[in-house]
Amino acid sequence: MDDRLAFPFEAECCQELTVSPLKMKERVVVTGMADQDYCEATMQVQIKWLDRTLAVPLVQLEASSDDVDEETVEAIGDWHYWVEQGYHF
Repeated sequence: MDDRLAFPFEAECCQELTVSPLKMKERVVVTGMADQDYCEATMQVQIKWLDRTLAVPLVQLEASSDDVDEETVEAIGDWHYWVEQGYHF
């Protein structure tokens, strides 16, 4: 996935999760992939949030800016579809 996402990019929370502090429609900047240690159960990305860098599940984000690379938008959509189909690591 790292080679399909063009970092950094703006994203918006499209799903609240108990493992993440993000709220619906909250905008963040995605800065990279999270360390593999955090990606055992799901794909995680690093975000700038308030004054911290956090890892959050990619499934809770969608590209939110018109200037986000088309391949990045497609990769995020593919990941959402993959998860919705019930696939997991």
